Amino acid sequence: MTGQGAPTVRMLRHLLPYWRRLLAAALASAGSELAAAALTATAAWLITRAAEQPPLASVSVAIVAVRALALARGALRYGDRLLGHDGVLRAVAGFRTRVYEALVPLAPAGTPAFRGGDLLTRLVDDVDAVQDLLLRVLLPAAAACAVAATATATATVLLPEAAALLGPLLAVAGLLVPALVLRLAHRAGRAEKTARAELAAALLDVTQGAADLAAYGAQGRAHERARRTAARIAALERRQALTTSLASAVVLLLQGGATVGVTWLALRAHAAGALPAVHLTVLAVLALASFEAFAPLPAAARHFAEVRASARRLADLFDAPPPVTDPPAPVPLPTGGPLGVDITGLRVRHRPDGPPALDGVSLRLPPGHRVVLRGASGSGKSTLIAALLRFVPYEAGSIRVGGRELRDCAAADVRRVITGMTQDAHVFHTTIRANLALARPGATDADLREAARRARLLDWIEALPDGWDTLLGGDGATMSGGQRGRLLLARALLADPPVLVLDEPTEGLDPETAAAVLADILDATRGRTTLLVTHERSGLAAADQVVTLDRGRVRPATPLAP
Repeated sequence: MTGQGAPTVRMLRHLLPYWRRLLAAALASAGSELAAAALTATAAWLITRAAEQPPLASVSVAIVAVRALALARGALRYGDRLLGHDGVLRAVAGFRTRVYEALVPLAPAGTPAFRGGDLLTRLVDDVDAVQDLLLRVLLPAAAACAVAATATATATVLLPEAAALLGPLLAVAGLLVPALVLRLAHRAGRAEKTARAELAAALLDVTQGAADLAAYGAQGRAHERARRTAARIAALERRQALTTSLASAVVLLLQGGATVGVTWLALRAHAAGALPAVHLTVLAVLALASFEAFAPLPAAARHFAEVRASARRLADLFDAPPPVTDPPAPVPLPTGGPLGVDITGLRVRHRPDGPPALDGVSLRLPPGHRVVLRGASGSGKSTLIAALLRFVPYEAGSIRVGGRELRDCAAADVRRVITGMTQDAHVFHTTIRANLALARPGATDADLREAARRARLLDWIEALPDGWDTLLGGDGATMSGGQRGRLLLARALLADPPVLVLDEPTEGLDPETAAAVLADILDATRGRTTLLVTHERSGLAAADQVVTLDRGRVRPATPLAP
């Protein structure tokens, strides 16, 4: 994408499927403003004409028109709000889905380029900017264009000299003033969006790291950083508000100048006998009323500056290259029965210019066998899991599952065949039932109970007052470490993949609990192709094989069971 307008144009292209609803809303908005201006002008004509005491028949059409325009204005205003919000909310929902779809291929290896709070701001606030683009920018601009064209055409018919004055002043109010506001608000709007993302990230750090901040006495510094960011946002908002207020004052001055100028021209023409009195009144009121549609434009320009900043931030998200791309013609993977995995000479780098995280790793996982991969922190265990799940690419070597080369398969197919419990597995703030059903949405109660039983969690669940409907805190805050690990294990077992991967399921547990959980895992995965990653040394007697990684290389395998 090139050019400042390109991200905004790209955002508009995403909204094209909703153009019929949005066009109806734009027509209703323009019709409402036209009805308001026409009502004012017609009422002025009627009052002036009635002062001449004409026959009732000569003003009956105007009387009916005033009533009709008054009713139409209200109906069109209602239609404007109804159609506008209906179309916009549908468009925002669809656009948010597109943003989420663009985010999914980046996870998890590509998302560290964006801070968590920043990603949340892009997914929520920046997507919500679509509402401002449509409701506060495009619809007011369309209504103002319709009113300007109609008012200038009417003035041309009644008095060309008045149109020659009114038209340029409307153009200044509708084009020049918003352009100046946009120029002044552009940099501030971009800075405000960045500051809001920083504030969201800072607040996320404060809430999620509250315990650590308190333990190290760093709460004051964290709060001060958030306070400074909030103060910067407030200053930017005041600057934006001042710019908009000054621009609105300029529009009011133009409205006053246009009304006085058009009235003076109309009086001069009337004195010369070239303009009837009723037309004089209509022109004066028309000049006054036509600027009402231009009052929202300075604010619309400010919102457009913010929308452009949001569009640019979303474009960065859309254009972020995914760590792994699917081949043009993916090869299907077998899905039935336990599958074997053969890894040969695998080399993986986290950065193209960095050292290899895995260098020449070879590992065989026979069908139905349980292989334990252990090693110190930083030895490459999680990197190997990430390569297996197609989260990161590998530059050399081979990974074959069921005889298929992994890089020739679609990532979604790989994760249906190879899945389980990753190191950063998350417990969601919802019920136990919903947390488990995430692995298999169509699972029956019997399936859930069986998975919980195999993970030795069933007795604990059924002893709870709310049982399966017990609400768990964010990331299992209401559970012990052992219970959390067993819940994640039950979820992995419920998924029932041909190749089960368990990455550090005992991390954070005390040695006694870790050994018990490992024993339960090895018992629950008997007869299933399983790769268990751990740094523990005890509790591994039931494994079929133990492989040790050291600085990205494999030490000789040790068989533990026939």
